[in-house]
Amino acid sequence: MPRTAPGSVFEVFRVFLRLGCTAFGGPVAHLGYFRAELVARRRWLDEADYADLVALCQCLPGPTSSQVGIGLGLRRAGMAGAAAAWLGFTLPSALLLVLLALGLQTVAGGPALDGVLHGLKIAAVAVVAQAVWGMGRSLCPDRPRAGLAVAALLVVLLGPPTAGPLLAIGLGAVVGRWALPAVEAPPAIGGYGVSRRTGAVLLLAFVLLLVGLPLVAAATGAAGWSAVAAFYRAGALVFGGGHVVLPLLQAAAVPPGWIDHGLFLAGYGAAQAVPGPLFAFAAYLGAAMQVPFGGVAGAAVLLVALFAPGVLLVLGALPFWETLRRHAAVQRALAGVNAAVVGVLAAALYDPVIVQAIEGRMDVALAVAAGGLLMVGRVSPVVVVGLAAVAGALTV
Repeated sequence: MPRTAPGSVFEVFRVFLRLGCTAFGGPVAHLGYFRAELVARRRWLDEADYADLVALCQCLPGPTSSQVGIGLGLRRAGMAGAAAAWLGFTLPSALLLVLLALGLQTVAGGPALDGVLHGLKIAAVAVVAQAVWGMGRSLCPDRPRAGLAVAALLVVLLGPPTAGPLLAIGLGAVVGRWALPAVEAPPAIGGYGVSRRTGAVLLLAFVLLLVGLPLVAAATGAAGWSAVAAFYRAGALVFGGGHVVLPLLQAAAVPPGWIDHGLFLAGYGAAQAVPGPLFAFAAYLGAAMQVPFGGVAGAAVLLVALFAPGVLLVLGALPFWETLRRHAAVQRALAGVNAAVVGVLAAALYDPVIVQAIEGRMDVALAVAAGGLLMVGRVSPVVVVGLAAVAGALTV
């Protein structure tokens, strides 16, 4: 598929702002929303390039879906597009959580609200199912790759919860490299526009900050530097999605007395109910703390601190990834990795998406209806999400 013409920074921000307002369901669901909106509908890139980007981001520490979004924004409109994608996708959830922390907004509870949230979870089932089906058809066109996807699915379901996806992707790379037939090298996409020199500088900055921020905190004794160092370290060491960052943030923020344990858990529960990345929970913590920050400034500082490692890693790795993916051996490995990604997404479709969303026959019916609208009716995911939310409220 020929690459589409470059877009504007405003276009990227507008698209990702809408996704940030509607993408419920966690990182796996976010990848489904991105694919439906930017691969299938807008055709910013094809399935293979999208799967390559997803595979790279799943191998890096940090918030996978946000890193994929940053890569998509970078490809579409350069570094400013990467910033616009991150800001648009993160801003809605961050603002909601900051308002909650500051006590400026109260959300009435009750059955209707619970029904809306439940309907949104069911919509995520349909979105992820569409992504698995579409990517499976494109990336597993033969028996060897379909079998590899099934093997990856089993590895994730039966393996360690955190390491399972990485083991599955590693299996795909090894099997693809040595067992899959040679594939035609892809055209040079040149779609990310980051030089190797810039990439090396960004990777070096990642390392220097990881090592240097704790040293600055120790030298100054300032609680503010300690908080920034702790949140940066948490963002740098997290594999497996936003939920894995919870114990790291809890260990960083609660024992020093920066935030009460009850307030911490209340904010984390609220973070499950808002769209966009779970890493936006850092904005709640920064705003709710009495010390060392607090308020809007604290929210902004700690939000950037938690996201910064993942941003530096994906932007730094992409120029080397573009070159590496052109080698024949790497292409065979990538074919295996892409098949394994389908299995990883299929496993995530079951747990946590279906496990957390489907509670009875009515839920199954609503999920099937939402999937039919997406895959047969070609209805926009935004519309399907809205209809699922209304249906959830009406069926409580």
